[in-house]
Amino acid sequence: MAASKKNLHLPPIVINPNAAVVLNKRYYRKDPHNTVLEDAQSMFWRVASAVAAEETKYAESSWKTDDLARAFYSLMTSWRFLPNSPTLMNAGTDLGQLSACFVLPVGDSIEEIFDAVKYAAMIHKSGGGTGFSFSRLRPRDSRVGSTGGVASGPLSFLRIFNTATEQIKQGGTRRGANMGILRVDHPDIMDFIRAKEREGEFNNFNLSVALTEDFMKAVEKDENYPLMNPHTRQKNGTLNARDVFEILVQKAWESGDPGIIFIDRVNRDNPTPDQGEIESTNPCGEQPLLPYEACNLGSINLARFFTPGKQGDESVNWEDLAQSVHLSVRFLDNVIDASSFPLEEITRMVRNNRKIGLGVMGWADLLYQAGIPYNSQEAVVLAEKVMAFVQQESRNASKQLAGERGPFPAYSNSVFARKDMGPYRNATVTTIAPTGTLSIIAGCSSGIEPLFALCFSRNVMDGERLVEVNPYFEQALKEAGCYSRKLMDTVAAKGSIAAMEHLPADLRKVFTTAMDIEPLWHLKMQAAFQAHTDNAVSKTVNLPHSATVDDIRRIYWMAYEQGCKGVTVYRDGCKSDQVLYMGDGERRKDKERGPRAVRERPDLTYGFTQKVRTGHGIMYVTINEIDGKPFEAFATIGKSGRSTTAKAEAIGRLVSLALRSGIEVSKIVEQIKGIGGEAPVFQQGKQGQVQSIPDGIAWVLENRYLKSKKSVHEENGLGAYRCPDCDEVMVFQEGCLLCPACAYTKCG
Repeated sequence: MAASKKNLHLPPIVINPNAAVVLNKRYYRKDPHNTVLEDAQSMFWRVASAVAAEETKYAESSWKTDDLARAFYSLMTSWRFLPNSPTLMNAGTDLGQLSACFVLPVGDSIEEIFDAVKYAAMIHKSGGGTGFSFSRLRPRDSRVGSTGGVASGPLSFLRIFNTATEQIKQGGTRRGANMGILRVDHPDIMDFIRAKEREGEFNNFNLSVALTEDFMKAVEKDENYPLMNPHTRQKNGTLNARDVFEILVQKAWESGDPGIIFIDRVNRDNPTPDQGEIESTNPCGEQPLLPYEACNLGSINLARFFTPGKQGDESVNWEDLAQSVHLSVRFLDNVIDASSFPLEEITRMVRNNRKIGLGVMGWADLLYQAGIPYNSQEAVVLAEKVMAFVQQESRNASKQLAGERGPFPAYSNSVFARKDMGPYRNATVTTIAPTGTLSIIAGCSSGIEPLFALCFSRNVMDGERLVEVNPYFEQALKEAGCYSRKLMDTVAAKGSIAAMEHLPADLRKVFTTAMDIEPLWHLKMQAAFQAHTDNAVSKTVNLPHSATVDDIRRIYWMAYEQGCKGVTVYRDGCKSDQVLYMGDGERRKDKERGPRAVRERPDLTYGFTQKVRTGHGIMYVTINEIDGKPFEAFATIGKSGRSTTAKAEAIGRLVSLALRSGIEVSKIVEQIKGIGGEAPVFQQGKQGQVQSIPDGIAWVLENRYLKSKKSVHEENGLGAYRCPDCDEVMVFQEGCLLCPACAYTKCG
């Protein structure tokens, strides 16, 4: 356990209001009765002292443990650096699992598949996320020699992994998140690309297609390419590469899934190829890993290294940045020793290669302070220089640690040894990871993303709204003599000032937001950081709702040409207007679909029961779900035999029939919401008035499934969903949905 902060005279910590809420809700240790046991000082000292304690293992260290603990504490509480969330949550505790993300192998046997399910559950229970490649699994309908049966294919097992994750989430632990990857030359690739045609399918997975260079060359030449059975290693048909690429682009336009990963490019940068090929990444795609490896990440807050009054390159305090990078690399290397991993195989792989991933956050804030537009060549050039500096200093720090502690154990068989480089303590040193929650704690912009909004309003108590403004934007407005509360309310309603021509042009040019920026600038920025990053870059190319399939195609091709290792796109509001696609992939409107097939009920379903007060007494509405979507409804009220009970049962059966036939929840609610009855009653809290039994059932469906799915164009361009925890607007960035108010995230 970490040392107590008593009698240490630790300096006070200045915490922004959002950070205070997030730390209290998600990070501070609590007892079994949910009583908070620590404050910010205690938490950061717990982490600093636990990580610094690993220094005693190394006699050649240039630090004394107590001094190092204070240095780590200062590094974090000055908001210059923060480690990934599991380190903040678990360092110095009995759990001691400090890594965020893992990759597990999925072998081509029932035993190996369900071992992976079990191991994933263990990792999710410990607070981590998992990545899988399903490319080793034999294709659907191929022969299984041991039984004489036929294989069900990767998607059937992907569904099992998804369901297992759902049950871990329902168990009340930290939300599990997954990445699922399939190679483009797998025979089941078309099923995989179309896997998320129905919104809500595979809701616990991000999906990405692993594209090979041979495939990309075939796309360029409009040629066929071979599909390979991974079990027999023999050719199993062909597809036209350009057709596959077009469908991949179309699906990304529809829902943002699947993303793409350039798998050959990833493996060219594999520092330990003797240990096998990299098949998958962590859930948000920025950390390619070998099977059983874990990622150990942290981020430097670039906003803290701005020098006021300077221009361009001189606006960055390079000396302070170098010192912070060196201290951060030492911190992350110590975390490897301090962490307790859920599997022995993971412990062995992590400590054999000692990969770390130091990244950055606060990039947009640094540009705001420097007066540089995000969508400018000046910003792209500065991005390359900043990341090249972070990369080089991280390597220098790793080399220094190798002198004190020895290189990573697999160094002698690594590409560094073959090229006579190093020795290094760590096989990789840099990654641009998502920092959604960390950036809220640090009070800075997230990762290398632009801001989604310069100013927005948030509920702070019943009926009261608090307007929050980016501090650099607020300062610039005041210096220009433009600041007013009325203007802030207007900006909060719009999120952007791009169209406010009464404001100075230089302000509108510098203070751009995600939707102000043309997609190609998103991609240029990602490529600039990728050029000097060992692993990969978590970044979302945000597009307006009006973006076309051609726009997505250009982005994907540009990512390939500019050296990115993968790319994620998100068209504003695309998930909210998702349509059902039939088996042939042709888009059809409801009236063109013809008769709907009623899905059969499985033997086992899970759901919830909601108590609703009606004019006829208390009604209990039970909704059962499959893959997170409503599948059937039951309504119970009063004693059996009464006409009211019969009506409730009948309505429930009809709603169930509609749900099992694929009718959207919004359509069902539209039909039964507001139906009047002879005895309407008011509910306590937020339920309002329930007018009848069908109106009560409509309220349950609407409250559970529709209030978090308001379309982005209904929310002033800020996000596609409302947060299920706090009802604030969520944003899509760094490959994941995130709530900027309470730090809820779909990715763990």
